[in-house]
Amino acid sequence: MSDETAQVAAAIAGELRLMDPEVRASRELAGELLDPEFVEVGASGRRFAYEQLLAELPDKPGASKDGPRYEPSGMTGVVLAPGLVQVTFEARLGDRRSRHSSLWRRRDERSGWRMYHHHATVVPPGVE
Repeated sequence: MSDETAQVAAAIAGELRLMDPEVRASRELAGELLDPEFVEVGASGRRFAYEQLLAELPDKPGASKDGPRYEPSGMTGVVLAPGLVQVTFEARLGDRRSRHSSLWRRRDERSGWRMYHHHATVVPPGVE
């Protein structure tokens, strides 16, 4: 496996872990995957920083084992620079479809891969 392929695989694995209800419900587990400088522009249009997202994530959709789960599709990644990967995909959560773009970075070998930025956009019904 090439270094670029390994970097993309690590970022995608992190992205999938963040969709796991157990991880979303745990401030500790989610915190291991988010960069301390993390920023998100959510599908709602709201902006979230690291602490705010960790505080609200357990109450957000997809955080309950009994509720709807994120169903990703078309997930791909590209290395933008050494230690920086962009992951893009679509997801369904119940009846809502959204498009996502995340930046994952690795500062050093100890810290591992962490989501640095995330942006989501709701896809209106009827849009392909």
